[in-house]
Amino acid sequence: MAAGQSEASAALTLLSAKAVRERAHRMLGLALHDKLPNFRIRSDRMDGVVDLVLQVTREAYPGLDVPFHSRWRHFVVNGEDRWAPAANRWSDPAARARAEFDLAIISVFLDAGAGPAWRYRDSRSGLDVGRSEGLALASLAMFERGTFSADPRDPLRADGAALVRLAVADVADGLQVSDDNPLVGLEGRVELLRSLGNLVTSRPDVFGRHDTPRPGGLFDHLAGLAESGRLPAPLILSELLLQLGPVWPSRLTLGGIALGDCWRHPALTTGDTTTGLVPLHKLSQWLAYSLIEPLQTAGIDVTDIDGLTGLAEYRNGGLFIDSGVLTFRDPQDALREHEVASPLVVEWRALTVALLDRLAFGMRERLGLDAVSLPLAKILQGGSWAAGRKLARERRSDASPPVKVISDGTVF
Repeated sequence: MAAGQSEASAALTLLSAKAVRERAHRMLGLALHDKLPNFRIRSDRMDGVVDLVLQVTREAYPGLDVPFHSRWRHFVVNGEDRWAPAANRWSDPAARARAEFDLAIISVFLDAGAGPAWRYRDSRSGLDVGRSEGLALASLAMFERGTFSADPRDPLRADGAALVRLAVADVADGLQVSDDNPLVGLEGRVELLRSLGNLVTSRPDVFGRHDTPRPGGLFDHLAGLAESGRLPAPLILSELLLQLGPVWPSRLTLGGIALGDCWRHPALTTGDTTTGLVPLHKLSQWLAYSLIEPLQTAGIDVTDIDGLTGLAEYRNGGLFIDSGVLTFRDPQDALREHEVASPLVVEWRALTVALLDRLAFGMRERLGLDAVSLPLAKILQGGSWAAGRKLARERRSDASPPVKVISDGTVF
């Protein structure tokens, strides 16, 4: 029993932004001493990355008035905020926050990489939109149609009961998936939403305090954790990992606790039961960033936003490979396909998190700003993600990432 409790306690330490950052920087330390099996690092190339990200940021935000990196940015098309008209229908801030939590959670769960071939035809703009932006617009349209609602009279919500019954065909229709428009990991995304529905309905104490059980009920749970109206961003992530952990496909567990987006790497050794484990929590952190604004709109002061980390995904990670900061030890690895759990992918993703911190330091130093005025959430938005896409487009006709990852639609 004592050993099990010890393992459970150790597992909980991995469900945090602090653990992601700490272990990512340990991986970077190994890289700087040339002790990693898959990548070498060229630190002298970092100045060029700072220059590029500053250039891209200034092109998009000339006054450096950069918003936070979050799902809400993807609901803006040609300067039009697609969510704003609906958001103004609520007079009760808590009711609006629950709906925005519903939308953000559903949309982020659907946003795990679309593959290079998929496109969403946006009927309002006439644009064919791919990847994360396309998934955002598709999920918003589905949300507005009531795809995830159990009450036809109240479409702008997601209910546990409706998510449990979600059909692959309904999601395929909403995402415009066809033989000519394939989407990577469609079934995995639907199963993820069904699992979310099962979890929500089984935990009314967390998700149904003031309404029928729904993902948006998590707003009330988080609001209850705020002290004097203040809620640290890292606590948002820890609660997401703890409360939504059972939703994710069966991966690693420790002491009976699901570790989520956490993987093994042989070089990262510790002296306890967490040896070799590398937490990354990409989608959960993306969701944490996306819940900040609904909380703020509801009157909660979200603090320590820089306590969250950069996102271990292919645009940020691709930035460092395509810029030459990271190079494959074996050049043939650029041509091979790699499982998400492979040491090469884990290594790359962890290095991405640590290098984003270095990028942030370099940008702040160049601009004479601190972490309060230029938090990582703004650097990601300005920023690193767009610079990664820019380099990908320049180097590969389909703008694919420089690492070929076999995705199941639940990580990337």
